[in-house]
Amino acid sequence: MDHSNDIILKMQSITKNFPGVLACDNVDFELRKGEVHGLLGENGAGKSTLMNLLYGLHHMDSGEIYLAGNKVNIQTPKIARELGIGMVHQHFMLIDNLTALENVILGLPLERPPFLDLDKARTRFVELSDEYDLNLDPSTPVWQLPVGSQQWLEILKLLFLDTRILILDEPTGVLTPSQAQKLFKTIKRFTDEDRSIIFISHKLEEIKQIADRVTVMRDGQVVGTLPVKDATPSQLAHMMVGRSVVMKRRQRQPAESKKEVLVIRNLDCENNRGTQAIKNFNLKVFSGEIVGVAGVDGNGQRELAECIAGLRHPTDGTIHIEGKLVEDVIYDSSLLGYIPEDRRKTGLVLNFSVAENLVMKRYSEKTFTRKNMMRWNDIQKWSNSLIQEYDVRTPNSQVPVKNLSGGNQQKVIIARETSNKPSLLLASQPTRGLDLGAVDSVHKILLKERNRGAAVIFISTELPEVLALSDRIIVMYKGQVMGEMGAKNADVNTIGELMLGHRATPEVATSDTPHNLETNE
Repeated sequence: MDHSNDIILKMQSITKNFPGVLACDNVDFELRKGEVHGLLGENGAGKSTLMNLLYGLHHMDSGEIYLAGNKVNIQTPKIARELGIGMVHQHFMLIDNLTALENVILGLPLERPPFLDLDKARTRFVELSDEYDLNLDPSTPVWQLPVGSQQWLEILKLLFLDTRILILDEPTGVLTPSQAQKLFKTIKRFTDEDRSIIFISHKLEEIKQIADRVTVMRDGQVVGTLPVKDATPSQLAHMMVGRSVVMKRRQRQPAESKKEVLVIRNLDCENNRGTQAIKNFNLKVFSGEIVGVAGVDGNGQRELAECIAGLRHPTDGTIHIEGKLVEDVIYDSSLLGYIPEDRRKTGLVLNFSVAENLVMKRYSEKTFTRKNMMRWNDIQKWSNSLIQEYDVRTPNSQVPVKNLSGGNQQKVIIARETSNKPSLLLASQPTRGLDLGAVDSVHKILLKERNRGAAVIFISTELPEVLALSDRIIVMYKGQVMGEMGAKNADVNTIGELMLGHRATPEVATSDTPHNLETNE
């Protein structure tokens, strides 16, 4: 069947160089009217760069872009929006202190300048929210919105402009499974309205479910484009990373000795809205084990991690690490390593170099500072050794960390937090938004930390990962522990019930039914 008349977008021979990196190497890409086109690739493969070129955030070195058969020159996002192209970035472009409505109208042309017609905009906001079942309140400040609602707000911004080509960059990275299914239904509505979707994702099962065609990129080049119905997950994974990647339970040796590293007693704390997020929470984590924390996002996991890391003050209860109160150890990198869920806001200083981010927790040590003067040669040598050990893909240690891909930014954080061999490693959503290869690297590092004797807390909403990596699993619901079990023979159905707040019977909770981990993800 000839689909040439359906082509709404054509990117031809696109090339883009950054210092030391050929991000896009003679790339061709086509999008049809009313289709969902999946874009797969490891972090740093060039897929986000390609879409940033389409959206006018970067300028290509060579190549051509055609829209509905006409050559276009997209120099700015404003031009892209005027052409009907919109993008929801992996890291949202929202202003926290403004309301949802104010974020939507920001940058829109005024009908009666210099006056704002907020009433008309509010009416349109409510109409679109109701029409697409987005459940957004226009008067709510963005900082009070759950992350999933912020995602919907970004999409609503595009609907305000009647965008015809929507670029969604890792759109389910912050969504629960049920929210992701709701997004897929909304995307189906968009395609029924003849909108076209470019869906960037590292989750193969999502591409299989939602996309019509898929283009796979590796090392800045297109490996291939094929109909999704003809592609298997193992085939796509191999195209992405050049090897088979299977999500299965990893082998590990029993720890030689067990000692209490983390002890949490009767912990209570509030969230940013002043309501209770953690209630009477108790947990012990021992050396040489990985405790997986499962649960639907928004059930107290973030607040728990921030309390353990000393970033949030509990309203009641105590937290001890190696017998010391957490407030006494948060600056001791040999006791606590913390990989936060938001690497860009909490984990990194984006304008600092890779070397500066790596040394951030240890700069005052004699190795790196003498007579109050930084020893930059020693810092650079040490940074280079970590870059090599953790396989951080960067031209050099002086590159601003904001220029790295998401996976390599995460490797910088992990290298910094594990290089001093802490007694407790707290990893909160450490693989969120990462591709298969990067996920595999993170898993290996966490297991290596466990095997050397560290106590590891692994907080994740990705249940297959929790099952594959953990020795013991706890399930959180509304800030409480709903259940605990060994991971080796944990039952997926039991965990699912606990995640929804249904306490399992002892007979079910101790089921030996194995979970299915031998499938590609």
